[in-house]
Amino acid sequence: MIRQILTALAALALSAPLAAQDVKPDPKDWPAIAQAAKGQTVYWHAWGGSNATNDYIAWAGDQVKSRHGVSVEHVKLKDTADAVSRVIAEKSAGKDAGGAVDLIWINGENFAAMKEQGLLFGPWAEDLPNWQFVDVAGKPAVTSDFTVPVEGLEAPWGMAQIVFYHDTARLAAPPRSIPALLDWARDNPGRFAYPQPPDFLGSTFLKQAVMELAPDPAVLQEPVSEASYEAATAPLWDYLDDLTPNLWRGGAAYPQSGPRLIQLMNDGEIDLALSFNPNEPSNAIANFELPDTVRTYVLEGGTIGNASFVAIPYNANAKEGALVLANFLMSPEAQAHKSDPQVWGSGTVLALDKLPAEDRARFDAIELGVATLAPAELGQSLPEPHPSWMVRLEQDWTARYGAGQ
Repeated sequence: MIRQILTALAALALSAPLAAQDVKPDPKDWPAIAQAAKGQTVYWHAWGGSNATNDYIAWAGDQVKSRHGVSVEHVKLKDTADAVSRVIAEKSAGKDAGGAVDLIWINGENFAAMKEQGLLFGPWAEDLPNWQFVDVAGKPAVTSDFTVPVEGLEAPWGMAQIVFYHDTARLAAPPRSIPALLDWARDNPGRFAYPQPPDFLGSTFLKQAVMELAPDPAVLQEPVSEASYEAATAPLWDYLDDLTPNLWRGGAAYPQSGPRLIQLMNDGEIDLALSFNPNEPSNAIANFELPDTVRTYVLEGGTIGNASFVAIPYNANAKEGALVLANFLMSPEAQAHKSDPQVWGSGTVLALDKLPAEDRARFDAIELGVATLAPAELGQSLPEPHPSWMVRLEQDWTARYGAGQ
C-alpha cells in the first residue's frame, strides 16, 4: 500500500507542487483556537483494530465534547494509508479546503510521504499548551519520526518500546545485550525465538541487533546506501549465522507473530522473547496466557522505541477542533488514563519530572502489571533507523534465512 501512496505522491508533485502552507488558524493564539473549535466535528481517521484503542478514542471524544464543545467521530481504518490516499485524492481534485480528514493517527513512511509533498497543516504541535510536558530529551522519537524531523507537523500521543521478557522460574539472569544474548543462546539452544520478518516485531529485532553491532550506528539514521549498508550489516549477518542454529527449532521455523511467542513461552518451549509493548506480558499473565513468574527488562544500552502521532491534513475542515483534541491527547490526564493497563497500557510521551505534583500523582496511582516496568525503568529509548534500512534488512534476511519458511 505504501508504494501506491508514494507513486501517487510522485505524480501529484509533478502535476501540482504545493507551496508552503500558511499556519492559519494560528495555534499560538490558543483562546481564539478554543473559541473557534466549539461546535466543530473532528473526523479522526485512526486504526480501529483493537477494542482497547476504540474505547480509549471514544473516551477522549467524550472528554473534549463535554469540556470544549468539540465532537469526535472515529473513522476506523485498517490501514493508515487509506486516509493518506483520501487526502491525495482531494488534492488531485482541487479540494484544498473542507477536507474529509481532520486528524490522522500516523507515523513512519506515511508521515514522511505527506510531509514531503506539503500535505500537512503546520507547524503547530510545539505551540500546544501541553507540549511543555513532553519528554523531548528522554524520548527523541517525539521529535524525529523514523529519522524524519517532525518540525511541529504532528503531535505525539503514545510510546512503544522494545522489552525482553523471561520466565524467572527457568531463567533468573537473562542476557542484557545483543552479544550476551548470543552467548546465552549457545549455552541454551532452542530457548529463544523472534518472529519471522517482515513481521514488525521480527524486523525490529533485526534493527535492534544491527544498532548494537554496527561499527558506526550513526549511519542508520541516514538513508541506506550500498557502502553504508555493507559495512553496517556485515557484523549482523555473522551474528545471525551463529544465532540461527541456536534458535527455537534450530531456525528451521519461526513464530509468525508476537502472540505466538507468548504461547511458546507459556508452553515451556522458550525462556526468552521480546515485545514492542512493555505491558503485553503483564496482560498475558492477567489473562492466564503466561505464568506469573514472567518478568520484563531492557538491554543495558537501551532499546528501540517509537512514538505514535496525530497529524492534521493541510485541507482539514475542522483544524481548530483537531488542535483542541490533539492538545487533550497530550494532557497529563489523558496520558495517565492511556497508561493504565486496565484501559490500554500505552507508554506516555510525557516527562514525569516536568509534571505538577497532582498530575504526577495520576501516574503514581496506576497499578502496573506484575511484569511491567515503571516508565523510569525503561531506560533510554533509541531512535528508529531510517525506514530504508528496514526494507533492505527484511529482503536480505528472507534471502538468507527465510527460504521455505
